Amino acid sequence: MANDTAEARPPDGEGLKPNAIGFVDALVIGLNSTSPAYSLAAVIGPVVALVGIYAPGVMVASFVPMLLIASAFYYLNKVDQDCGTTFSWVTRAMGPWTGWLGGWAIAMTGVLVVGSLADVAVSFALLAFGLDSWVDNDAVRQTLTVLLILVMTAVCVIGTEVSAKVQNVLILAQVVCLLAFAVVALYRVYADTGTLDSIDPSITWLDPFGPGGASLTSALLLGVFIYWGWESAVNLTEEVEDSATAPGKAGLWSTVILLVTYVSVGYAVVAYAGTEYLTENADDEEYIFALLAGEVMGGWDWVVLLAVSTSALASTQTTIIPASRTALSMARRHALPRHFAHISHRFRTPDVSTWWVAGIAITWYVVVNEISENALFDSLTALSLLISFYYALTGLACALYYRRHLTESPHHFLLIGLGPLVGAGLLAWLLVESVSDMSDPANSYSGVSWFGLGPPLVIGIGIALMGVVIMLVLRFVTPAFWSERPSVADPALVHDTHGKES
Repeated sequence: MANDTAEARPPDGEGLKPNAIGFVDALVIGLNSTSPAYSLAAVIGPVVALVGIYAPGVMVASFVPMLLIASAFYYLNKVDQDCGTTFSWVTRAMGPWTGWLGGWAIAMTGVLVVGSLADVAVSFALLAFGLDSWVDNDAVRQTLTVLLILVMTAVCVIGTEVSAKVQNVLILAQVVCLLAFAVVALYRVYADTGTLDSIDPSITWLDPFGPGGASLTSALLLGVFIYWGWESAVNLTEEVEDSATAPGKAGLWSTVILLVTYVSVGYAVVAYAGTEYLTENADDEEYIFALLAGEVMGGWDWVVLLAVSTSALASTQTTIIPASRTALSMARRHALPRHFAHISHRFRTPDVSTWWVAGIAITWYVVVNEISENALFDSLTALSLLISFYYALTGLACALYYRRHLTESPHHFLLIGLGPLVGAGLLAWLLVESVSDMSDPANSYSGVSWFGLGPPLVIGIGIALMGVVIMLVLRFVTPAFWSERPSVADPALVHDTHGKES
């Protein structure tokens, strides 16, 4: 089994371009995939509405399962540098059926979210340039959104190096804008020149268990998913220098940098605006930053609007990467039709799978918008089910694959076995909580009932059932992949890759 993945790849010169980008580029792509400014803007209001001043603490607690799963990504990537990540690893450790479902979940997250990210990027850019009326015009906004998706998809196809350069510019603009916002907000709090009911920051805000109860669980659900996306760095493993370690390290460092960013800006927002204002405007979701921008920055509010726009713009591009690379990996193993494995001879990127992801994402965005804007937000809520599922699978796969070596050292037991298992357990618990919460239609964004359930749960179940049907059809069309059997880590590989660290 150790060489199955390598045998599935095309010969040198025909596959993805090796050593196309370095560690820093992979790190930036991992950061941008989470869309930090957009993610924080989208959840800060609802989190504060649930736990009040303890919002920064929830962001710290939500970081824990992400770090543990990032550890699983790191160690699995060391033995299998496959751009399909979870699909390839879960297939290796748990078999083709489970692996296929993990790959399907990753691909569908891209389909669900790309349109929404591009919509936010367009909307905030228009707001930053004072074109508010364009934002209110659905035809104009949606047309620009579709064009943006096409442009960012073209960038992905043209080359990983070009993608990385674009991402470097976008992350710089985003971080500078966010830091400027945080510094100004905190300065005005301490100078007592704020326009809202400011609160002096306190170290006690870092206690995630301050509020307790069901509100904490709901807040953790929101908190966990602002970290989602960092693994895009690992999906580029075949194209990154030092592919056995650099992509995994980029994923780990992405989660740490995100923690610092989220807690810092979270402190600034809560301190400046106060809990009452944020709670009252929680329903505005990502547009809370549009409201706060004028309050904090005055005539410089475009800085904050630009931060959210560049954040969503960057994530529009990087979210396509894991979905397209996963489809490529699945096609190479005959788990999807072979044409998804086509690689551009000129650019050495997976052009067919990339354009397919974009095309399906555009279709989803347009169709769901025709239903209602609320349906679009409900489809994004369904992401939590897919994300919890494939992250938990990855943590479990790590412990299973290395199971014969976990007692060889404390390092192996804690970082390769127990840590990923705990992370998987936490995410499985959050998955169950999500299903329970989404079963009540009153908890959905639209507040309507589909088949007696909340729309996000119906969407999640529908995607899962569609995946099972497609999987069963492919089982008979391309039977080769389905004969693969689970394996365990080879002793020589374990000692080669971990000996120095143990």
